[in-house]
Amino acid sequence: MNRKEIIRFTCVTRQYGVGTHILKAVDEVSFSICEGEFVVILGPSGAGKSTLLNLIGGMDFATSGEIFVDGQNIVGLSDDKLTEYRAAHVGFVFQFYNLIPTLTAFENIALTKKVVRNPIDANEALALVGLSDHANQFPAQLSGGEQQRVSIARAVAKNPTMLLCDEPTGALDSETGGVVLDMLQAMSRAKGKTVVIVTHNAILAETADRVIRIKNGKISEVAENPSPKAVREVNL
Repeated sequence: MNRKEIIRFTCVTRQYGVGTHILKAVDEVSFSICEGEFVVILGPSGAGKSTLLNLIGGMDFATSGEIFVDGQNIVGLSDDKLTEYRAAHVGFVFQFYNLIPTLTAFENIALTKKVVRNPIDANEALALVGLSDHANQFPAQLSGGEQQRVSIARAVAKNPTMLLCDEPTGALDSETGGVVLDMLQAMSRAKGKTVVIVTHNAILAETADRVIRIKNGKISEVAENPSPKAVREVNL
């Protein structure tokens, strides 16, 4: 099945000046991602993985090159336009859950109504991650895995084009992390969301539709997997 291209990087560089030294966090990278794919960005610490994710999400700025998302070049957009872009297209899932401790699970998710035009109902989002019975609990009353599932529900409730996940299981044990990753894969498989995960866990490559490997700011390989495994089938 041919899928629509949703993300395209063309010769993208992100560099920083450190004194007289120029550091290229991302160096002339080009790749594409299709709609509904479950994508893994792999590389060692400091390779440029999170920079790539932040560039896709409009949280960082390319020094040069083009980044097209759903046909729109987001390089050079104003701060206001980038805010609109993030609200409409991007759901973020981070290693640490960033939930507001004084709000219940339901209330943390319902906040999305204030920033997006077409949100998914908070109760529906909680049901998608299997936490309907935890709607009225505060973050401190939830396990780490449950808090991460709430953060996924919050991202999904925005009804975004894509979910961008930066080491989403980094603070979880392997069993709980497997549950979270299985859920993210289901968002791609069952809901048609484009899911991009940054990780250093090479085993996760077996579950991805597309694997992007980065080292020293450069793409070393982009590989499509014709037969990706289910997360539950691999030993994480």
